[in-house]
Amino acid sequence: MDAIFFDVDDTLFSTSEFARRARRAACEAMASVGLTLPVDQIEDELREVVLEFTSNYDHHFDQLLRRIPRRHYKGVNHAILVASGIKAYHDTKVNELAPYPDAIALLADLHEVEGLIVGVITSGLGVKQAEKLLRLGIYRYLSPNAIYISDQIGINKPNVKLYRRACSDLNLKPARCIYVGDRMTRDIDPGNALGLTTVHIKRGGKHSNEVGQSEPNHVITHFDELRGILRSEYGIEIPAAAPSEPSA
Repeated sequence: MDAIFFDVDDTLFSTSEFARRARRAACEAMASVGLTLPVDQIEDELREVVLEFTSNYDHHFDQLLRRIPRRHYKGVNHAILVASGIKAYHDTKVNELAPYPDAIALLADLHEVEGLIVGVITSGLGVKQAEKLLRLGIYRYLSPNAIYISDQIGINKPNVKLYRRACSDLNLKPARCIYVGDRMTRDIDPGNALGLTTVHIKRGGKHSNEVGQSEPNHVITHFDELRGILRSEYGIEIPAAAPSEPSA
């Protein structure tokens, strides 16, 4: 194999869990500065806003307040409410955003394999996805020319052209590339259509039970499993996972 590409969200870190914690913190912060609704109710309304306007929308908290009767924040400056939500969300990002430990360990070892391209093919906004790579400590282990973000390319998942573009740019044969992702319809199906070797990682994210139109070459729940597959089936020489510390 000449290259291995990874999805980012719910693949290298738990996007679903992080988003849940960050949105909860934002709702608690808005309540603390004068939004007089139960936090659970604020959170339910925010969840609807995200579903309706997508996670890449820039004004979730403004839309949230438009949906709530004004009596619930009478006398409170609208900007203070919005800013409190934004601050709490970003504070959670600073303090709690982290990769799966086994993912970062695998990336570090793959980085040492001579001649192997290690990259990402991810859906999202350019700066937003790039920030994740930096905050998660992932970027240092990637081939700098192998980062493909849909917003920058002008092609989004599940369009197979996004995956073809990465192979074409890097002069790679699809049959010599591996793609690892969490979504059957947006990662595995287009990867299979192009002829990539596909690995479906299932770690309990919101799309882990999604059904696709094709089958992945491999299914894993932990990156230590991928280590064994890479060594035994594709001849990629990386060390076995370090033994975990015994619990106290």
